[in-house]
Amino acid sequence: MTSRMLRLALVLGLLSAIGPFAIDMYLPALPAIGASLHADPAQVQMSLTAFFIAIGIGQLLYGPVSDMAGRKAPLFFGLGLYTLASVGCALARDVEMLVALRFVQGLGAAAGMAIPRAVVRDLHTGNDAARLMSLLMLVFSVSPILAPLAGSGLIALSGWRAVFWFAAAAGLAGLALTTFSLTETRSRSQRLDSSLGGALRAYGVLLRDGHYLGLVFIGSFAMGGFFVYLANSSFVFIDHYGFTPTQYSLAFGLNAAAFIGAAQFTAALGARLGLPRLVRRAALASAAAMCVMLVYFLAGGDDFRVLMALQFVGSAFVGWVIPSTSVLALETHGGIAGTASALMGTLQMLTGALMMGASSLFVGHSPVMMVVGMAAGVFGSLLLTWLTLGAPGQRMRVHGA
Repeated sequence: MTSRMLRLALVLGLLSAIGPFAIDMYLPALPAIGASLHADPAQVQMSLTAFFIAIGIGQLLYGPVSDMAGRKAPLFFGLGLYTLASVGCALARDVEMLVALRFVQGLGAAAGMAIPRAVVRDLHTGNDAARLMSLLMLVFSVSPILAPLAGSGLIALSGWRAVFWFAAAAGLAGLALTTFSLTETRSRSQRLDSSLGGALRAYGVLLRDGHYLGLVFIGSFAMGGFFVYLANSSFVFIDHYGFTPTQYSLAFGLNAAAFIGAAQFTAALGARLGLPRLVRRAALASAAAMCVMLVYFLAGGDDFRVLMALQFVGSAFVGWVIPSTSVLALETHGGIAGTASALMGTLQMLTGALMMGASSLFVGHSPVMMVVGMAAGVFGSLLLTWLTLGAPGQRMRVHGA
């Protein structure tokens, strides 16, 4: 592992984390925002859903633009938009304004989601790409550990609006990183073959590639199950189980630690087993943990320790699924890496937003409906794994699996 790769992973991971940081810091504030703006939980959750929809749609734009104009210029624009929208969110006076500004904030954050993955594909493929992607996700995944704790601290000291002032400062830091620490990886000669028409044709190629779409949606449904947890867990832990915001932040961060720890073994396990086989086994193990959780809560169980333990196990296995499917999906699309990364990010975020929106219809303080939504995501991921890569013990001939 070279020091250059470590530095690059740090920069890309921090840029990728800026948008999610604005989500994870925000979670402990959801009940307080509802009380401050006189909004019910479903209305407050709409501000979260709007962010995810925007971050999904925005990636469709940034991906092709980064193929045409290089990776750095779209990052500058997106981070600038994110910073201005964060200031607006801090000044919002009603929930409708907050929802609208969160949408704009998500459009800006989309640049940091789509472009770093394209940079990885510009530089590496195979296990080297898996290693860099895992390191990127190590930095990226620190956000769910630190951000809720930082958010709860800011809320305790200065109220929920301080979360968005901090997000604005993070946007400025991202602009500085892009300026001084990131080199352009899309050469001018590579950009010559990129155009708006080419981007549309590239999306057509990707949307007709069933293997690519299968891999994307394996990760999308696995991530979607986590998004259901993300949207509902603050209400469940704080209102139902009586956690303080700080206790909730620690509980939330525990799952992120499982994801981070497992993800760091992706490259080594991928080299030993092959990435397709690793995905098959990890998806099955994650679904098994979720099945136990679902049966327990449907049978009337209500112990937060069971919820936390099984979610920890499930998150660890998802930590192998997501980076592996990301590398496999981009493997054969290096010439349009920005566009392929953008479509992948869009489909992942929109899947998560739809699952969050559906779960908000049944939002409550009981963990049962949250667990049902989480299980739906993980079971969908497992089904798509079998359809795309085959069941455990079966080897697919397509794409070298």
